[in-house]
Amino acid sequence: MKVLIINGSPRRNGNTSVALNEIANTLEQEGIESEIVWIGNKPVRGCIACDKCKENPGRCVFNDDICNEISSKYAGADALIVGSPVYFGQPNGALLSVIQRSFHSNGGSISGKPAAAVAVCRRGGSSAAFETLNLPFQMMNMPIVASQYWNIVFGREAGQAVLDLEGLQTMRALAHNMAWLLKATGGQKAPGRGEEPWIPTHFIR
Repeated sequence: MKVLIINGSPRRNGNTSVALNEIANTLEQEGIESEIVWIGNKPVRGCIACDKCKENPGRCVFNDDICNEISSKYAGADALIVGSPVYFGQPNGALLSVIQRSFHSNGGSISGKPAAAVAVCRRGGSSAAFETLNLPFQMMNMPIVASQYWNIVFGREAGQAVLDLEGLQTMRALAHNMAWLLKATGGQKAPGRGEEPWIPTHFIR
């Protein structure tokens, strides 16, 4: 089984990388393969709600950034973990754009698979960013994997996260729980609503 891990920091080897590498190493000890994909530091488009992806399912119509490359890895993954630094109490905007566009255009490849989010910050805003990252998972029927605490790691300068001993322990606990869930379910996706048709509603009559 394999876990896709997205490093949503523009700094390839920053504190987000420290946290995610701790997860990857622990998954390896559990016999679970993982792949860390770096989102990069080049511009990423936001979703413009054009719905052109419905004409070509599985791909966003914009093919000039990292989104489709990451999205193409969903089918081969049994679970997803995303990590982000905290900017103004929020995840990196580029990461949010990738999640929104790829889930909208290729949601069928990731729906129902276990997921977890990691927020890395200097001081504050981590809880809000962590919650924001988890919201899309709940709309995609993705079981959210917990740990011994919220999945938060602290550090300011690059590499300082290695000093957050509890944060790294939380990453290891998360990895152990992810491995347990994958092994317990055999990598099967959550059924969600199953064959029941979607009943979309709104408040305008």
